[in-house]
Amino acid sequence: MTAITGDAQRNVDFYVGLLGLRLVKKTVNFDDPGSYHLYFGDELGRPGSVMTFFVWPGATGGLRGPGQVTATAFSVPAGSLGWWAERLTAAGVRTGAVTQRWADEVLAFTDPEGLALELVARAVPDPREPWAALPAEVAIRGFHSVTLSLVASEPTARLLTGTLGFRAAGEDAGRSRFATGDAGG
Repeated sequence: MTAITGDAQRNVDFYVGLLGLRLVKKTVNFDDPGSYHLYFGDELGRPGSVMTFFVWPGATGGLRGPGQVTATAFSVPAGSLGWWAERLTAAGVRTGAVTQRWADEVLAFTDPEGLALELVARAVPDPREPWAALPAEVAIRGFHSVTLSLVASEPTARLLTGTLGFRAAGEDAGRSRFATGDAGG
């Protein structure tokens, strides 16, 4: 996942200091060498753990809508959402109520620039190891999923299943789920 931030330090403070991800790498944006590219993830920057940000000072928040990722979700251990709600609230981050999505529990919130994020406490344990910045019983394991907002779902479903090798994994409350591998996701 790649996004844009207008404030590099605030971004690092949030993703490293609050969410407990590791600043894996800071480099230049190769398409715009005058700006930075920040990489956050687990200890080794394993696939499925890395979120990156292009740093464009003064950038304003975007608008959510069809044809884009409208929420990025991270996997956390079952039973940890109360801890996360307290941690986020203590840091001044507003959270939604814990909701149910499929068999998982979900806590929604936004980063300081309004990027929609979710923590998903999976019903099926996530075997990935967290980075040791936070206690293992609550720490982020990596990405759980992204939410795409679409005008028409069929073309994206064909791309995901026919071209990219995803499989349809269910529908619930107006959402379609696609998965890869056998992680129960």
